[in-house]
Amino acid sequence: MWEYFLVFLGAAIPWLEMALVIPLGIVSGLNPLWVVIIGFIGNMVTVMALIIGYDRFRSWLAKRNEGKEEKESKRSERAKRIWNKYGLPGMLMLGPILIGTHIAAFIGMTLGASKKQTTIWSVISIALWALVFGILTALGFDFFVREI
Repeated sequence: MWEYFLVFLGAAIPWLEMALVIPLGIVSGLNPLWVVIIGFIGNMVTVMALIIGYDRFRSWLAKRNEGKEEKESKRSERAKRIWNKYGLPGMLMLGPILIGTHIAAFIGMTLGASKKQTTIWSVISIALWALVFGILTALGFDFFVREI
């Protein structure tokens, strides 16, 4: 049970996320189905918290950065390029592998996406990528175990 809690926690942490946690959970011998489900839930919980608390966070950030010169990070620049090319669906679908789900959702909302659309596309993206990471890891790990 403790290992599954670590999967949940790791998937919820913005810079670890599912791309690392799901493969690690499966390779460590945990049930792939439960790792994918728990990884999805862990990542979704914090993305939903970000979406729900976006207005409050944006106000806090504006007060904190008041009078400071803002320099855009490379991740933010990459996210804006993705947004301009593919819109919200593209950014949230590519987010888990390029910039992270949390950053993709936050930047999407910063660029004008609604909470409802951000939630819908986040669920689709996180579910799809959780399945992809889980299936590829389980199949790949199974392939290597059989060969040894």
